[in-house]
Amino acid sequence: MGVPHPFQSQRSPTTKRAAQNKASILIINGFVYFCGVSLLLSLVWSLLSMLDPNLSLETIISKTRFTYSQGLNQCHDSPDTTFYDDPHLSYNMETPMKDWDKKRKEWLRHHPSFNAGAHRRILMLTGSQPSPCKNPVGDHLLLRMFKNKVDYCRLHGYDILYNNLLLHPKLNSYWAKYPVVKAAMMAHPEAEWIWWIDSDAVFTDMEFTVPLEKYKNHNLIVDGWPREIYEKKSWTGLNAGVFLIRNCQWSMDFMHVWTSMGPQSPDFYKWGDVQKSILKDKMFPGSDDQAALIYLILKQHEKWADKIYLENKYALSAYWLAIVDKLENLTSRYMKMERRAHRLRRQHAEVDSECHGALTEQYLKDAGQNNSTWRRPFVTHFTGCQPCSGEHNPMYKGDTCVKGMQKALNFADNQVLRRFGVVHPDLLNSFVTPLKQLDLPA
Repeated sequence: MGVPHPFQSQRSPTTKRAAQNKASILIINGFVYFCGVSLLLSLVWSLLSMLDPNLSLETIISKTRFTYSQGLNQCHDSPDTTFYDDPHLSYNMETPMKDWDKKRKEWLRHHPSFNAGAHRRILMLTGSQPSPCKNPVGDHLLLRMFKNKVDYCRLHGYDILYNNLLLHPKLNSYWAKYPVVKAAMMAHPEAEWIWWIDSDAVFTDMEFTVPLEKYKNHNLIVDGWPREIYEKKSWTGLNAGVFLIRNCQWSMDFMHVWTSMGPQSPDFYKWGDVQKSILKDKMFPGSDDQAALIYLILKQHEKWADKIYLENKYALSAYWLAIVDKLENLTSRYMKMERRAHRLRRQHAEVDSECHGALTEQYLKDAGQNNSTWRRPFVTHFTGCQPCSGEHNPMYKGDTCVKGMQKALNFADNQVLRRFGVVHPDLLNSFVTPLKQLDLPA
C-alpha cells in the first residue's frame, strides 16, 4: 500500500462525488452566463444596425470601452469642430492667440466629462536640455529630481509633462520654457493651471497642496516680495523658475508681451540695458525672463500687476543654501509633533496624502513663517548650482551643491518611502533600511 504524498488530498469517495457535482454546476452556470452576454450583445448589435447598417460589432464594443482617469472619458472624440480643426492654428510664440477663453470653453462643452473639477486641474511642466549632461553625475541628479516631481504629482493627482526639446530655435536658456508653456496650454485645454518648475527645484514638503482658492482673482503666481520689487527694485525680488499660470487669454497675451523681450528680438541687448538700468543688481547682459517680468510689473503695472500674485506666505521657491542644513532638525520637529497628535501618528495609504497634509496643517499654526519657521519648505530651489553642466556659482565651494541636493532629495524621499516601509536613515546616503516600529512616532 503506497504512502500518500504529504500535499495530496485525502478525501472519501462521498467527498469526491460532491466536489464533482459542484464543478459541474459551476461549468453549467458559466456557460449560461456566457450565452446570456452573447445574446445581449447580439440584440444591441441588431437594434443599432437598423439605425446604421455599416455599424460592426467591433465598433459597438469599442464605443462602450472607455478609458477613465479620475472619472474622465478619454475616449470621447466629439464630431463637432473645435479650434484644433482650424488650418491656421499656430503654436508659435510670435503668433498671438485670439479668443482662447472662447475656444477652451467650446472644447470643454464638447468634452463634458472634463468639466467637473476643471477649475482645479493642474498640469505640471518641467524639462532639461536635449543633450547629455557634461557633469558626470548630472543626468543622475536630473533623474532623481524628476522622480521627486513625479512622486509629488502622483500623491496629488496631477499630470506631468517632461520636455527636453528646444521648441523655438532662438528662445533658449531661461526663455526656453515659454514655448513649452504655450504649447501645453493648447494641448491641454482641460487644464486650468499650468505649473512650471525648473529641473533644479525639489519638492521638500510632499503633502502640501497649493491653495488655489487663494488665487481665484489672479492668473500668474510667482514666489516674490513686493518690497524688494517696488522699493528696492531688486532682480531677486521674485523667482521666475517656479510659477503657476492660468490657462486663459490673459496668460496668452501676457506671455506674448513677456517673450517679446527674449533673444529672438533684435532689441534683445537693448532690453537687457533697460532692465539693468532699473534693477541695479542684475548681473547678466541681455534680457532675461526674471528681469523682464519685474519690468512689466513696474512699468506696465496697471495693465498686468493686478493679476500677478507675489506669493511669500509659503516657500514656492526657497533658496536652498538657507534650507539644507536644517533638514535633520525639521525631521525631528515633525516627529515630535506627530508624537503629540494621535491622528498624525497613524500610517496611511498614498491616496490619503492630501487629506493627511490638510490634517498636518492644523498642527503647524505655531510653526511660524519665512526664515523662522520650522515647517518643511514646500519647494527648495538649487539656483546657481547648475547640476547638468556642473559649472556652479563660484560662491558655492566644492561639493556643497551636490550634497545639498542629496539631502533635499532624500528628505523628500523619506516622506514617500515611509508608506512603503523603508526610509533613508542618513540624508547624505541613498541607502534605505526597513521602517521599524521604533522609527514611527510613539
